[in-house]
Amino acid sequence: GMTLPQLSAETRIPARHLEMIERGDFASLPAKTYATGFARTYAKAVGLDDKAIVEEVRAELAATQGGDRHRTATFEPGDPARIPSRGLALFSLFAIILLIAGGVMFYSRIISPGSGPGSLLDEQRMAAANAAKAKVQPRAGATPAAPATGPVVFTALEDGVWVKFYDGAGAQLMQKQMAKGETYAVPAEAQGPQVWTGRPDALAITVGGKPVAKLAESEGIMKDVPVTAQALLTRGSGQTAGPAAGPSGT
Repeated sequence: GMTLPQLSAETRIPARHLEMIERGDFASLPAKTYATGFARTYAKAVGLDDKAIVEEVRAELAATQGGDRHRTATFEPGDPARIPSRGLALFSLFAIILLIAGGVMFYSRIISPGSGPGSLLDEQRMAAANAAKAKVQPRAGATPAAPATGPVVFTALEDGVWVKFYDGAGAQLMQKQMAKGETYAVPAEAQGPQVWTGRPDALAITVGGKPVAKLAESEGIMKDVPVTAQALLTRGSGQTAGPAAGPSGT
């Protein structure tokens, strides 16, 4: 006879499967198809009746599978006493809900205290503080106002600018044709100083070192124009009078 290794090489059936066939342990083969196929090949190789062997294998497999089905059908369910009661299940669900709620509260108060809605009182206080700050701060882009007092200085922007300064009583303070860049500071002790010129547009004015609006933006005779700090600041706020139509008598 042939040895198992020789028979395995001849039939190309693994030796362990041949051992199962020789023992008649067909149920241990991989599947019913493999069992019948291996048995047929084995029977032919050793000179047995392959049809009879296959029928025997099928009968044994059928008997084995029938026993398995019977065991499955007669399996008894577990003890009902081991199933948790309805009250215990509800208590467990309630405990889980409490645990989740506690975790959410801990996170919102300890880990992320600023993520919740803010206090309405805090918002009102912040709005009041912002309003007060807006009142104190100057408007963006606004030019700081010049002081109401300070030296009044005229600067000629062109050559040959004729100008005459005098006080409220008519006493002359200065009269000349100013050169470009020449300056004149109105005496601080002068009472009611005024100016007379035909080129108000060519005279730059500062009060306390801060520039203010010119007497006019075009040529024209202007006389008896007050040049105190307060008067010039008032003109700069939009109350500037235009040049006179012509000279008045002295």
